[in-house]
Amino acid sequence: MTPPPALFVVGAGTEIGKTYTTAALVRRLRGQGRRVRALKPLASGVPPLDHPDFAESDTGRLLAVQGLPVTPETVAACSPWRFAAPLAPDLAAAREGRSLALSELVGWCGARLAEAEGGETVVIEGVGGLMSPITEAATGLDWLKSQGIPALLVSGSYLGAISHALTAVETLRAHGIPLVGIVVSESEGAPTPAETVAGQIARYVAVPVVCLTRGGEFPDGLPALG
Repeated sequence: MTPPPALFVVGAGTEIGKTYTTAALVRRLRGQGRRVRALKPLASGVPPLDHPDFAESDTGRLLAVQGLPVTPETVAACSPWRFAAPLAPDLAAAREGRSLALSELVGWCGARLAEAEGGETVVIEGVGGLMSPITEAATGLDWLKSQGIPALLVSGSYLGAISHALTAVETLRAHGIPLVGIVVSESEGAPTPAETVAGQIARYVAVPVVCLTRGGEFPDGLPALG
């Protein structure tokens, strides 16, 4: 099955594996000969381009999986809003005397979606969790709703992840956002195997739920993604 022309990767929480999941998905689609553009428009905790740790940043990882070099042009094309502090974007921006309007973010993403050529899939990775603040007045949910594209939800496998994932699913449903599936990204040191967490989540949702283990490739089981 052909994947949707655009997909928004959203987290049930923060630091649970969104970038790892996005990168694994891009590798899978590219491995199938499909054209993919991965974007992380809004990123916090990003060091300067010439810093040794840049390659380990979310932006650096997404450029690498697309086979793109790290240049001012490729970085700006992937992540135009980057902040040094590892904080919610509105707080990180304030530290640098900057600000961001939701309309700017949505407009930039919309332009990238419009540029996509036939058969190309655009994957947009969000920031933080679904309800994390991104501007003084908007959350990640506001951003996702404004883009009007389906979501792929990423959950962890830590204690409490089941409740967080189901809460996110209910929020997406209440706001009419299509959900193509859920990826349970294995959390380090979790007391329960990721497969068990995925099985519990699957009991309560109507979409496929799959596991992504550390060091693993994007799993089968999400028909909407091919």
